[in-house]
Amino acid sequence: MGSALGPRHDGGAVFRRTALFAAALAVLMVPFMTAPQAAPNGPVKLVALGDSLTAGYRLPADAAFPTVLERLLKAKGEDVTVSNAGVSGDTATGGLDRVDWSVPDGTAGVILELGANDMLRGTDPKVTEGALSAIIERLKARGIPVLLAGMQAAPNLGPDYKARFDAIFPALAKRYGLTLYPFFLDGIVGDRAQHLDDMIHPNRQGVETIAARMLPTVDSFLDRIRQAPVR
Repeated sequence: MGSALGPRHDGGAVFRRTALFAAALAVLMVPFMTAPQAAPNGPVKLVALGDSLTAGYRLPADAAFPTVLERLLKAKGEDVTVSNAGVSGDTATGGLDRVDWSVPDGTAGVILELGANDMLRGTDPKVTEGALSAIIERLKARGIPVLLAGMQAAPNLGPDYKARFDAIFPALAKRYGLTLYPFFLDGIVGDRAQHLDDMIHPNRQGVETIAARMLPTVDSFLDRIRQAPVR
C-alpha cells in the first residue's frame, strides 16, 4: 500500500528543514532591520530656510550662503546640495507661512536661519519662539531634521530684551533635540571688511567666513541624518 501511494515523507525532517531556512533568512534580514538609513541615490538634499542672510542680499548668486556652503561641502567630498530658500525681510512668522512649499518632499534636512528681522523690529521674543517652534514641529511631522542657526540681539535693545531673545535658540534646540549652531554671524560681527556698507549684511568675504565656521556643525548634522533609522 505504501509504495502504491508514493514515497513516505518524514514529517520531522521537513519541519527541521523549514526551521533551518527560517533561521537563515532571519540572520540575513538583521542588517537591513538594524543598520542606519542607507544613503539615497543621488545627493543629500538640504534646504536653507532663512531671511536675507541666507538669500544673499545684494550679492551674486554664487556668493550666497547656501551656494558657498554647498561648495565647501563638495570640496570635502560630500555629495550634498543646499537649496536657497531665503527671503529678504522674512520674519519667523513669515517663514512659518511658507515652510510647507519652501521645503519640498525629498528634503533630507533643513538649516533654519530666521529671527534676525524679528530682533530688528523689536518683536516680542515669545512670538518669535512660537513661530520657530511651529516650523520645527511642521518639519518634524514630515520626518525632516533641523539644524537651528541661532541669532543674538543687538545690545542697544536693552539687557532684558537681549536675554529673552538670545535664550530662544538654545531653548528650542534642547526642547526638540536639534543640532544647534549658536550664532549665525559668529566671526564677522563688527568687522567692516566682512560687511556691506550697511554693516548689517555680510559681503562675499563675510559669507565665506560664516560658511567655513559653520562647516563642522553641518558635518555633524549630516552624520545625524545618515544615522537616522529607516522610517
